[in-house]
Amino acid sequence: MEHENKFQQQIAQSKYECLLFDVDDTLYPLSSGLSAQCTKNINEYMMNNLHIEENKVSELCAQLYRDYGTTMAGLCAIGYNYDHDEYHRFVHGRLPYEYLKPDLVLKSLLNSLPIRKVIFSNANEAHVAEVLGRLGLEDCFDDVICFESLNSKNETTDATNSSVIEDNEDEPVGLLPKTPIVCKPFENAFQQAFEMAKINPDKTLFFDDSLRNIQTAKLMGLTTVLVGSSQRKYGADYALESIHNIKEALPELWELVNKSTDVSRSRKVAIETYVNA
Repeated sequence: MEHENKFQQQIAQSKYECLLFDVDDTLYPLSSGLSAQCTKNINEYMMNNLHIEENKVSELCAQLYRDYGTTMAGLCAIGYNYDHDEYHRFVHGRLPYEYLKPDLVLKSLLNSLPIRKVIFSNANEAHVAEVLGRLGLEDCFDDVICFESLNSKNETTDATNSSVIEDNEDEPVGLLPKTPIVCKPFENAFQQAFEMAKINPDKTLFFDDSLRNIQTAKLMGLTTVLVGSSQRKYGADYALESIHNIKEALPELWELVNKSTDVSRSRKVAIETYVNA
């Protein structure tokens, strides 16, 4: 009992009490091809549903993503009115999810960590659930923050000029414009996520493939991990070429696991010694 109490105290005093994860291009690699298909669907939606000229769509899509964090947020900001659920059904509902396969390695890594894990995604709930299911990770997370969470009809959705834009991915040079959509990389999206999931940013490790999201997260007090890059960039405390490299890059996350195993082993030996005495 004394050993267990000491271990619980170690958990309480540990550096991290929550791991916060983005989904797309973070829990699975960009090379899967799913994001490219998503961009294709966005372009088609802009042409077919918003009647934007085909020769302008690709450039506008990229520009809105750069200026507003997501193309969807940008479209709303510049005055396009459309049904958000319809957008998600068109953009995410037609994705070839079969591109994603069960990731037993990542599942084992996540399940080996006795730390709370939360999803924080700009995507809609159905997309997040489908991706996690395809990867076999649906039981690895304790909470999910997604588009519906951040943009509930009961919540105020006026974003503020609060998030950085990077210059050559090195250092922040300005602020993102306003958008009525609450999403990363805006600070209010992070603040809402903290409140909804009861997250202490000072004790949270944040994983994301977007440098803008990482930079805002750093400003909000999170410890940041840029996924999909082998080199640290401005705002990133760590960089992982793949989420599978998490144990090599952050071995301290497993220190408590090892301590727990040692405590259990010592307890077992003590009990066996007492019984056999």
